[in-house]
Amino acid sequence: MSKSAFDKFINKELKGAKKKEAYRQEKRQTKLELKKRGDELRRINEERYKLVKPAEHKSEKKIEVPAKKAYFISPKENSPIKKHLKTKDKNAPKYRKGVPVKQTWEQITQKPVSNQEPVEGLMPLNKYIAHSGICGRREAAELVKEGKVQVNGSIVFEPGFKVSTPDKVLVKGKLVHLQKNLVYFLLNKPKDYITTAKDPEGRKTVFDLLKGATKERIYPVGRLDRNTTGVLILTNDGELAQKLTHPSFEVKKIYEVKLDKPVTKKDLETIVSGITLDDGFVKADSVSYADAHDKSVVGIEIHSGRNRIVRRIFEHLGYDVRNLDRVMFANLTKKNVDRGKWRPLNEKEIRLLKFMNQSFVRNKQ
Repeated sequence: MSKSAFDKFINKELKGAKKKEAYRQEKRQTKLELKKRGDELRRINEERYKLVKPAEHKSEKKIEVPAKKAYFISPKENSPIKKHLKTKDKNAPKYRKGVPVKQTWEQITQKPVSNQEPVEGLMPLNKYIAHSGICGRREAAELVKEGKVQVNGSIVFEPGFKVSTPDKVLVKGKLVHLQKNLVYFLLNKPKDYITTAKDPEGRKTVFDLLKGATKERIYPVGRLDRNTTGVLILTNDGELAQKLTHPSFEVKKIYEVKLDKPVTKKDLETIVSGITLDDGFVKADSVSYADAHDKSVVGIEIHSGRNRIVRRIFEHLGYDVRNLDRVMFANLTKKNVDRGKWRPLNEKEIRLLKFMNQSFVRNKQ
């Protein structure tokens, strides 16, 4: 009898409960390895703070600095990242309205400790800043790494540093607080309005249209250029804003485009198959004529959030965009909202946005 006849006994594949158990064991082993790695990283980071030891005598303010450069291991990478330890300097920078002021070495290196008793509800520092309505979580993480954030009088450089409501958090010297009252608005943006809080040229902004809508500090989710109209979401929920604009979620956006001449069927096929622009390759999820009697009006569905992407696609193919209107963003439309008007989102709409309902996320194949 040939050897192949015994293959099913020799290389027997696990099935049913045995296969599940093998998967559990493998998962358990992976968790143990990750835990060991995390413990080692924490040990190395703790040793970093022990490298600098102030003198015990108050009159002598000397610091023992090792001759070699100090390193620490980034939690995200195994490779060492060079971080030079700063020598003690009474003029160490501290951000307050953009002007450096004095701060001691101990204030910079010592972990801030709240005067309050430990409380529940600890959250990462970058998340705290995002929930305060300053910016999104990624931008907040950059502010922390740049040393522009203080907690209880000490500069913190770790975005994951845990803080709570009693802690005093300053961003560029300005005290920030958690936004307990989260608000969400949908605006039907008209032409000649820009999506910034202030404009040095004195042009009209979308916030002029929402005066009196809320006392909270809100900001737009993504941007529409000056001449683009349609659906725009404004909120003070930094975490949600990050999700809706992050490329990995590929949130659907649908535009109605009015062009200077009829669009050929060949160009529609080119847009779906993809074209290469100055900043890389891009393609639409779908595109078709919006009006059966007027082929210069086109509907396009796209998930890319690159700057002026729809205009640049048609301009690349030789068309002049006369009007661009965003009719849908994340399943929200401008239905029953006149141009230049706004409305608050209802609870169902907010819930769908927060849980990233698959109805407005591009289907990945």
